[in-house]
Amino acid sequence: MNYPETYRYTKEHEWVSLSGDTAIIGITFHAQEELGDIVYVDLPKPGAQLEAGKSFGSVESVKAVSDIYAPLGGEVLEANDLLANAPEKLNEDPHGAAWLIKIRVADPAEFNNLLASSDYQKYVGAES
Repeated sequence: MNYPETYRYTKEHEWVSLSGDTAIIGITFHAQEELGDIVYVDLPKPGAQLEAGKSFGSVESVKAVSDIYAPLGGEVLEANDLLANAPEKLNEDPHGAAWLIKIRVADPAEFNNLLASSDYQKYVGAES
């Protein structure tokens, strides 16, 4: 699997794309693969405040329910409406159209503390 170089990753299997003070957050290909067929996604509403490292929603698959953790703190600007009606898109395009939320980041410098693509790939390689 190709993990975009411009994204940063967490050990909880979320990815972040940052542009200015706006971040897009999703779950990684590895995460959706481990979960199996995704049937439901619970996401916060715009205006919700996220704290880095804290759960902000969940992904439910035929196997399990898994919490999603905020890689960065900030305010939710938008949740991906596509996933409300088609949660299975997370299995098809987790690094693209199936992003989870967009946030206004409280501290964009925190982005640099997350794992680079190569480090994340080593991490999931060691995990499996």
